[in-house]
Parts: sequence; structure tokens; C-alpha cells
Amino acid sequence: MLHFHIVTLFPESIEPYVKSSIIGRAIKEKKIRVSFYDPKKFIYPEQSRGARTQDIRVDRRPYGGGPGMVLRPEPILRAAEKAIGTSTSPRAGKAMKIFFSTDGAQFDETMAKKLSKRRDILLIAGHYEGVDERVSKILRAKKVSMGPYVLTGGELPAATLIDAVARFVPGVLGKAESLEASRVASPEVYTRPEVLVWKGKKHRVPRVLLTGHHAKIDEWRRASRRI
Repeated sequence: MLHFHIVTLFPESIEPYVKSSIIGRAIKEKKIRVSFYDPKKFIYPEQSRGARTQDIRVDRRPYGGGPGMVLRPEPILRAAEKAIGTSTSPRAGKAMKIFFSTDGAQFDETMAKKLSKRRDILLIAGHYEGVDERVSKILRAKKVSMGPYVLTGGELPAATLIDAVARFVPGVLGKAESLEASRVASPEVYTRPEVLVWKGKKHRVPRVLLTGHHAKIDEWRRASRRI
């Protein structure tokens, strides 16, 4: 079973999504598993009586100056060890560690398919001005970018990656044919009624879809995909 481990300060921002619809059903049917690790729960060595205020925070100001706060490495690394074990454990060695970054490899369908064959995937969801760079180096994590834009945190990228990867796990989708790459499909889909009357104007379903001629319908779909 593929197990997604998410290190995030805000698990509540992802949980509702992964617990609903197709992903939620896949979790209930034990096709996949999703676990959360909040770095705030992994600052305990500094929480002894008399500890300085800055030592019980998960973030600190960046060296060299700059706006915002950077997540400290220790809580993130401890959370990662809780998820997949220490660096010397066989499980940690086989796990895929992903560090969301704008300068990472572009996430795509090919990457999603490869990731679906893994047993453990660790996702580091940064926030604020990011995560101390030493985290990705120590974990030997793969830097991944979800697109040519910047988001306020790594929670949305984590949810997106889980959704895209889970689709390739056998049994997650109702039918294997639902995978776009394995069926003849087009970006245009229609259902009843055959003629939609909206504000006095008629909008019809393409006639070829009503013929029942599968060869012609497939040809239309292929043409639609190229447009």
C-alpha cells in the first residue's frame, strides 16, 4: 500500500480534501494511506523548563536578512524520522522524499506514474519564507515544482501530488479506462438533455455522439484532443 507522509504546520488545510471523494474512498478501502506530521509537535528537546523563547519556535529569522521567517531544520527532520525512520533504516532508504521548491523538477504525469509504484512518499510542505535548505540536503530529497508560480505554502502542492499519483494506484479509480492516457478521450464531454435551452438559446450535443458509431465517435474525440 502506498503511504503518503506529509510534514506540514497546517494538516487541517489538507485533511478535508484527502478524506473526500475518490481519494477518501481509496483511503477507506486501504488502497493508499495518508499521515500528517506537525513540526510543532517535534520541538520537544527545546521545551525544557527555562528554555529561551526562540528555542521553542518552529521558525526563525533568516541569516543574511530578508523578509519573513524560515522554518527551522530540527523539527522538520524529527518529523521526517517519525514518518519513515532514521537515515540508516531500510524504510527511509527506499522512501521517496520530496521537497517542494520553485527551482525543482517540473511535476508531470510521468513523474506521477513513477511515484505510484513507491511504498512511502515523504512530502515536505514548507510555509512562510520556506524551509532551512539543510533539510533537503540531509534528507537527500528531490526538489519538485508544481508549476511556474509561487504559493503561500506547500499544502496545496502536496494535495495536488497525492491526487495525481493516487490515480495510478490500482483500484483507486473505478475503472482503469478512467486514466486519460489509456482511453480515447476529449476535453469535451456531454450528458442529458440532448438539447439544452438556456436563456432562449439552444445548445445541442454534437450529432456524432448520438449516432452510436464508435469508430466515428473515437475519431471525433481524437480530433477534439488535438484542437
